[in-house]
Amino acid sequence: MLSELLVKRKIYESQNHELISLMIDDFIKREILPLHSEWEKNAVVSREIWKLTGAQGLLCIDVPEKYGGVGFDFTFSALFIEKLATYGITGPGFSLHSDIVANYIVNYGSESQKYKYLPEMAKGTMIGAIAMTEPDCGSDLSNITTTAVDHGSHYIVHGEKTFVTNGLLCDFAIVAVKTPNASQKDSITLLLIDTDTEGIQKGVPFKKLGMHAQDTCSLFFDNVKVPKTQILFGEGKGFQLMMNELSRERLTIAIASVGTAKGAIEETIAYTTTRKAFKKPIAGFQNTQFKLAECVSKLQIHQAFIDNCIELEKNGALSAESAAIAKYSASEMSTSIIDECLQLFGGYGYMWEYPISRRFADNRVSKIYGGTNEIMKILIAKKLLKGHI
Repeated sequence: MLSELLVKRKIYESQNHELISLMIDDFIKREILPLHSEWEKNAVVSREIWKLTGAQGLLCIDVPEKYGGVGFDFTFSALFIEKLATYGITGPGFSLHSDIVANYIVNYGSESQKYKYLPEMAKGTMIGAIAMTEPDCGSDLSNITTTAVDHGSHYIVHGEKTFVTNGLLCDFAIVAVKTPNASQKDSITLLLIDTDTEGIQKGVPFKKLGMHAQDTCSLFFDNVKVPKTQILFGEGKGFQLMMNELSRERLTIAIASVGTAKGAIEETIAYTTTRKAFKKPIAGFQNTQFKLAECVSKLQIHQAFIDNCIELEKNGALSAESAAIAKYSASEMSTSIIDECLQLFGGYGYMWEYPISRRFADNRVSKIYGGTNEIMKILIAKKLLKGHI
């Protein structure tokens, strides 16, 4: 019903996209959906699902084949991100692993780093994370306090990172550190740190409002010895690398926002056409019809813009400002749609066993991570008013 109303999308129109879309649907229904509730109770997914996903060729989709990836373009990664969100799957941190961590290594890693990490990441036998946020430092990454003291051939790293997606399961993390006595921005370096290194401790998974199956935790570094061969790209280059990669991260959030909004509408159509009130389906009331019409209109408009951004990212032309607009607007859109849909479920919408309730809780973070929506508006306004204020 909903698919018939939405405009056919050019970015997913090839035969390969259609075949992979069907394969993703089957894989999610067979291997992920039946286990997701159990993962929520455990606050972590199984390592087995990572290996199964890698075996399906769904990890590191746009990583070059010579490094173990599938070698497809970003539109295939976007398709998987959106599908997971449409089904309400938020436990496995596949996108952060494949679309953010792997992309840092592809773009800035040495050949030895690429061959060490990427093939194992593609197989799901090595799980990646990114550790930037600190307890006293959120969106302002220039003020991190985790230090890396120079000891000639290696650093000694000390500090704490928090809100680390894949934190409990990760085998390595890209860690933002600061070299003391250097200038503010040029002091930041990114290090690839294996989490079995002596001195690293993982915290317990956080009890979050939503995304209960996602293993988000803190990482603690106590005099951790890291060889300088683990520097990503170059000493003091970390801040610029983070700024370069944030656009892609923000686009993935926007893509997931489109998917979860679509899933919410589909679930609400199914519910309101079967649930009755006053002897007729809830969908028979004009208010329900108007609310659904409003929701699908918002979705269609955002889907068109996000598709354009996906095409730009595929061609390496997505600007920081466009990514900020996508992340800000799409996350606001999904939040609004899910709230409207939950209302149409009435009291059942507040019950955790109903997927719409999970979506409501899981989606709320989309306005926070990847840079808060307030930061997105600052970035947009700066570009808009450049040279005027």
